Amino acid sequence: MANKKSKSRDKAGKAAGKPKAKLSRKAYEAELFKLHAELVKLQYWVKEKGLRVIVVFEGRDAAGKGGVIKRITERVNPRVFRVVALPTPTEREKTQWYAQRYIPHFPAAGKIVLFDRSWYNRARVERVMKFCTKKQYEGFLRYTPIFERAMTDAGIQLIKYWFDVGMEEQERRFKSRIDDPRKTWKLSPIDVESFKRWYDYSRARDDMFKATHTGFAPWHFVQTDDKRRARLNCITHLLSQIPYKKLPVAKVALGNRNMRGKYEDEASLAEYTYIPQKY
Repeated sequence: MANKKSKSRDKAGKAAGKPKAKLSRKAYEAELFKLHAELVKLQYWVKEKGLRVIVVFEGRDAAGKGGVIKRITERVNPRVFRVVALPTPTEREKTQWYAQRYIPHFPAAGKIVLFDRSWYNRARVERVMKFCTKKQYEGFLRYTPIFERAMTDAGIQLIKYWFDVGMEEQERRFKSRIDDPRKTWKLSPIDVESFKRWYDYSRARDDMFKATHTGFAPWHFVQTDDKRRARLNCITHLLSQIPYKKLPVAKVALGNRNMRGKYEDEASLAEYTYIPQKY
């Protein structure tokens, strides 16, 4: 059994095409620029055709989900690409049907919703940390494919990504969060527990895949030890999952300013306080 798993990992590594040379920032930014332009084209298409798309981002802690989501959304209209990152459920929400708090965030026509963590919390964090009962967990695995089938039958396109990072790279990223005052907020008590329970999370991941990897809503695996390549590869794959075409967009013309009623508008602000020019 161990030998089979080893061969499977080797096969996955080869399929991922692990790069030997580091991708330069210049090359990365040049490719990202092109992908951002394609995402804008996709945005127009989704809005024009009234598509409804859900993209689920799951994975190990520090695997880079947030970085990919940020690159997807930084140049598009947030009214079309909307990020949903729900906090810990309230006491009231804990009494609801498990999927109930996610459904209000599902997209209407012309929208793409990116779930930064999703209903799959139950299959991972809640299982490992025992935040749910065994019965609740088993029910989740049994009914999630039915739930997702109902979504896709209703015309919602569901795209699911799993972000994986190596043990050593995860540790390096966690340590960088400890030492960097800009990143300390990223290291929660749950993250620390996930670091300690690597194999518990691995088993939860494997069981989740077995139960919820379906033809209508398959999982797509993203190897993220190389952040730059992972971002480019994931965005490229996302674009490939939603067939789109470039739509004609009218070129904007600024025209001429209306100078009627001209006055010293800057002088009119002199009585107010400007922030200090420290830089």
